[in-house]
Amino acid sequence: MQDFLRDLQDRITTRLEALDGTGKFREDSWDRPGGGGGRTRVLEEGAVFERAGVNVSAVHGELPAEMTTTMPGRGTAFLATGVSLVLHPRSPHVPTVHANFRFFAREGAAWFGGGSDLTPYYPRVEDVVHFHRTLRQACDRHDPAHYGRFKKWADEYFLVKHRGETRGVGGIFFDDLAADDASWAFVRDAADCVLPAYVPIVERRRDDAWTESERAFQLLRRGRYVEFNLVLDRGTLFGLRTAGRIESILMSLPPLVSWRYDHVPPPGSAEERALSFLRPIDWLAMGDGTAPVPSGD
Repeated sequence: MQDFLRDLQDRITTRLEALDGTGKFREDSWDRPGGGGGRTRVLEEGAVFERAGVNVSAVHGELPAEMTTTMPGRGTAFLATGVSLVLHPRSPHVPTVHANFRFFAREGAAWFGGGSDLTPYYPRVEDVVHFHRTLRQACDRHDPAHYGRFKKWADEYFLVKHRGETRGVGGIFFDDLAADDASWAFVRDAADCVLPAYVPIVERRRDDAWTESERAFQLLRRGRYVEFNLVLDRGTLFGLRTAGRIESILMSLPPLVSWRYDHVPPPGSAEERALSFLRPIDWLAMGDGTAPVPSGD
């Protein structure tokens, strides 16, 4: 899996540099105190991406005692390897995307986890449907039940509980998949479909004109993204609790954010409509016309 993830990182960063046109990834190789290390690549201040991070890590060592009761297996020794990417675009009309795929092992237990989700600032139904349809196609090649199960899991996981709203429009999320050949084949396929799910949306929206008020709304919504990552995200919390590399853990945060007190969009505005997407929705039914679209579309 480590070989696959390093190759995946190479392919993703090469494609993103070509998509951005001007930005280049900086690479940092690092060692983790206690065992293992990783390779972090970050692009900043590009033409399309304000920040894009793609991180591969393979770490091992001893779990803190308080974490040993929260996951399968025995003892404190662990091994974990994974890839994590977060792409924050400059334009408010291009969504942020996140993906993570990982393998974890302790004595007596080993499993896969991961997924991918989309966070638009001004959602377009056709974009969201394309994203979900691409993920479903990858799922269906392995088990027709995967998409429905993992889509529901994503809706529940990517919930900003203290706000009562989803972080974005979801995707798929899974954990505790048995470390067998079938799961490994699925994980590879799901990881390989992230760019096909996302790049066409960037190409469709990257040249859309935007206003300063739309940019201000984007920065406000990025604040919600930060809240989720720092308060609820399992990967962030795991890294912080196991002496991970701070710069690599926090590469997921956007470079600019804002918080406004008690912000409420004007009635009937595009911003109010954007918030109507932040709930579990059957996007594929919407795409085939069997479900209503969010209000205002």
